[in-house]
Amino acid sequence: MRLDDAYEVRVLEPSPPPVTEDPWFADDPVARGTSPDGKPIVSPVTTGDVTWDELCRDDAELAAWCADRWLGAWRPLPPLPPRVAFEPTRDAWHALAEHVLARARYDANGKIGLRFTRGGVGTPWFRRRGADAQVRIEGTQVSVHRDGETRSAPAMTVATAAGLVGVEPGAPSDVYTPSTPLEPDARLLLDPESSDFLGAWFGFAASVLEQMRAESEPVEQPSRVQLWPEHFDLSLDLGEEQAGHRGTFGASPGDGKDPVPYLYVTHWADVVADEYWDEVHFPGASLTVAQLAASPDQRGAALTFLRRGRELLRGP
Repeated sequence: MRLDDAYEVRVLEPSPPPVTEDPWFADDPVARGTSPDGKPIVSPVTTGDVTWDELCRDDAELAAWCADRWLGAWRPLPPLPPRVAFEPTRDAWHALAEHVLARARYDANGKIGLRFTRGGVGTPWFRRRGADAQVRIEGTQVSVHRDGETRSAPAMTVATAAGLVGVEPGAPSDVYTPSTPLEPDARLLLDPESSDFLGAWFGFAASVLEQMRAESEPVEQPSRVQLWPEHFDLSLDLGEEQAGHRGTFGASPGDGKDPVPYLYVTHWADVVADEYWDEVHFPGASLTVAQLAASPDQRGAALTFLRRGRELLRGP
């Protein structure tokens, strides 16, 4: 490790070993707390002793390593590819998330929540048939990490991906109704540029949403940042529900009603009218990828948007 074991490390991706206890059956990569051996904590968010962004400012090699993982030295999002390539790729990722990744995790421990993983999305680590395992979408491939071995293959169809993972394809229908049809042998259309954008989008989203969670108060009972396969967006819930202050903060790669990627904030209860609440397809607000792209500081713009929603939810 480049840090020579001088820090206790926090990252955005799930890490082994698997967690096998309720309620999460998953680790918390950016967990608050103190280091058991007294080492300073380096984190992508502001609950550690130092952030990765601060640590890498005078180290170009470390900065590149951090940028690849959305830990610091943040790069701008790549340009959004043309819809003709992007939308089929997004739909293919969505189908894989619903019918392969969520299936694998559900079969192991009854959970379906997914996370950002480098270059894509994946399961937290889980225990299956006596082995530590994780399943990921990385670009145009599906990868399976099992008991110290990694196997990857192009995601040609849902059936071939499920075969690599070792599951029967299909969403766990007793938990959610899938948004994508189960067509195991249909060719998946995966454009490399669009896949790279999706990997960056979910990394960017994990970075800003985990920072929002880091800034929350215990009374706000923040949830984990997770990707729900049926909606295929990364989100967390935050705020005092009994006071009517709770909402969902998230990042969608686009959907049937809002076709381009966007950040959003929803309110669970009625709120005071404000021009911020401008979304027409759901009770809330949105910030499109085009609006983000127009900012010289995309991460700053995203956090400003999300923090404004939290302030409005808290009320006067």
